Amino acid sequence: MIRPRIKKSVVSLRILPSAMTVAAICLGLSAVKMALDNRPTEAMAFLAIAAILDALDGRIARALGATSRMGEEIDSLADAVNFGVAPAFIVYGTLLSQSQVGWIVVLVYAVCIVLRLARFNAMLDVDKPDYEKKYFVGMPAPAGAIGAIGPLAAKMQFGEGWWTSEIAVVIWMVGVSLLVVSTIPMRKIHTFSVPPNMVAPLLALVAIGVAAAILYGYIVILVIIAAYVVHIPFAIRTRRFLAAHPEVWDDKPRQQRAARRAIRRAQPHRRSMMRLGLRRPGS
Repeated sequence: MIRPRIKKSVVSLRILPSAMTVAAICLGLSAVKMALDNRPTEAMAFLAIAAILDALDGRIARALGATSRMGEEIDSLADAVNFGVAPAFIVYGTLLSQSQVGWIVVLVYAVCIVLRLARFNAMLDVDKPDYEKKYFVGMPAPAGAIGAIGPLAAKMQFGEGWWTSEIAVVIWMVGVSLLVVSTIPMRKIHTFSVPPNMVAPLLALVAIGVAAAILYGYIVILVIIAAYVVHIPFAIRTRRFLAAHPEVWDDKPRQQRAARRAIRRAQPHRRSMMRLGLRRPGS
């Protein structure tokens, strides 16, 4: 009598990740409804919860050993809805409904998200060096969705301004769309290493972030967007360094940083020696 119950509970746990994905789709579509009903705060909240569920369902599936081809397909469809369709409708309904090119712009954004997801799925079976697995190719879909609603967050926090003008929103959406389909490397957050002595401060920072998200949600969205944009040049530089120095691929992150600093310090000295070598024959 005990074994069937255990087996039944295991089966019910295995459908949990897919149930979370379906719930994320429902929340993403509900975010669209909230935007059409002129309730932007609820729309962004639903979209944020959908993004959290999307981040958790894959990890839970791997932890439970419940990964499947069907689950992967549902997850891709959920990403297309939550990070492509939903933000497009939210931005159009709240900021670009009176624009003559607004619908075209959000269509371009949604298509770019779908193309980015298709490219991501196609590259899963491609053999790559280990360092390549630390980077996304282009802006990931969840980051693209957060970036897309940036002007709306600015409007809710600061009111009307140049950031809500038609030309500013159009340029912003085109920029986000281009980043999504670009080949610019962007670091995966979960690949950052945390030193043991920084665990406690990081947890305290997370607590502060959660409290800030509750009290100043729009500001937090804008800070996240700014931090992500600022990190792009550093991601480009570190990936370029790793591509040019395969000898450090197996080193730990701290050793890689030390090697990068050593090479950077040696470059000015090398350039000065080359200048001296070029001047010497004519002296």
